[in-house]
Amino acid sequence: MTKIAARSTLQKALDINVDASRYGTFAEIGAGQEVVRWFFQAGGAAGTISKSISAYDMQVSDAIYGGCQRYVSRQRLEAMLAYEQQLNRDRLAAERGSTTSFFTFADTVSARNYQGTNDCHAWLGVLFQHEPNADDSQVVVHVRMLDDTNAEQQHALGIVGVNLIYGALNFADNPHVMLQSLVDGLSPGRIEIDLVDVKGPAFDGVDNRVLSLYLVELGLTGAALFDADGRVLQSTEVLRKRPLLIQRGRFRPLTHVNMDLLTSAQAKFESMPDVDSERVLPIMEMSMHDLALDDEVCVSDFVSRAEVVATSGCIVMVSDFVEYHRLASFLFSQTDQAIGLALGLQTLRELFKDEYYANLDGGLLESFGRLFKRKLNLLVYPYQSDNSLVTLDELKLPPSQQHLLEYLRELGYVHSIDDVARQHLSIHSPDVLNMIQCGDERWVECVPSAVAERIKAKKLFGYGERRKKKVAGETPAAARRR
Repeated sequence: MTKIAARSTLQKALDINVDASRYGTFAEIGAGQEVVRWFFQAGGAAGTISKSISAYDMQVSDAIYGGCQRYVSRQRLEAMLAYEQQLNRDRLAAERGSTTSFFTFADTVSARNYQGTNDCHAWLGVLFQHEPNADDSQVVVHVRMLDDTNAEQQHALGIVGVNLIYGALNFADNPHVMLQSLVDGLSPGRIEIDLVDVKGPAFDGVDNRVLSLYLVELGLTGAALFDADGRVLQSTEVLRKRPLLIQRGRFRPLTHVNMDLLTSAQAKFESMPDVDSERVLPIMEMSMHDLALDDEVCVSDFVSRAEVVATSGCIVMVSDFVEYHRLASFLFSQTDQAIGLALGLQTLRELFKDEYYANLDGGLLESFGRLFKRKLNLLVYPYQSDNSLVTLDELKLPPSQQHLLEYLRELGYVHSIDDVARQHLSIHSPDVLNMIQCGDERWVECVPSAVAERIKAKKLFGYGERRKKKVAGETPAAARRR
């Protein structure tokens, strides 16, 4: 990926100030006017700032932007952006619209309160013309401020705001660099960015799902979410107070087994007494570890997986949580409701291997302590061996680990899924992927019909490309005919 030498925050503000083709409004609510302050300090602000406004009072804010349920929300941010950008057009376009690209920056912020009891986060956005007379393009980000004091959070927010404006105006054609630049001038651990959403002509062809992947890849967040239609989601807004059912996997591609695991685990999970069955939210999760090919993430492969998972209708999560206890910790931070993790029996066996926990002082026991610190349910799917069904009851571990497994089962943390579609258990994703890439049409029988249609229509996973691999059981003569 391209790496651009970082400019200082003041240099970025000055660069924009001296660009006569840029002119715009700053509207900031909460944490002071920390972003526009950089532009005033840099000098030449009269060449950039048409207006700076801060409508702190709720009644005043509602009178300008309309009412809303929550003031630190995407709804309020986008209302601010749309209103102020329209004023720029109405007031300024006649005189300078042919030579000026107008922009509006807005943020709505909840910085640390006096008691230190609030959720410290902010919505920031830029609505801008990438050239004079162009339709507007938009970038929206959601930021969590992690500093301990209000003053430090204000300072960090000001830097992120300048970086966002500079990135939108200069790197719209290279979104990966735009995201990299958001933390220029900030030391690690001061902020987290868990959502970015772009639209408009400046971002033609940009896939917001890929931007979600970049957020995780760059370490700006531990997890990013999008829905089946590819719309990016803010995790707290979606997961809060919902029972969550997670299936993690490679989904390369999504097969009948994946869907049976999901549906059978959901039925088991919803039958549990502490689960509000009407509000269960199923999520398909892919970790960066499973997305990496030769130590690098292949974007086209990721998009293929995202496309087929979308046919399930589930929310998709991309995370950097290799260890299950890290995934659980994230989920605990998002909801106070029951959590279910659906996994295969072979994966459960791997969880009991000590070598995976060498980085923890307490090893396996510390990992399990973190995993089960709250009521969490492992829902375990069987596998087939020599035409026999191997369930949780048949799992054999070393004696000490077997005792631990039985203890966890007695506590109600580990549950066996027994009602499964046995006819699908012989399906394995690597075999299906090989058939797709070799042109062996039997793969269609291994995936849901919606997945097959999506793979064919969008030529995912190399479908339809020149086939070089040998189809299992194919004669040399048949290979030549291909």
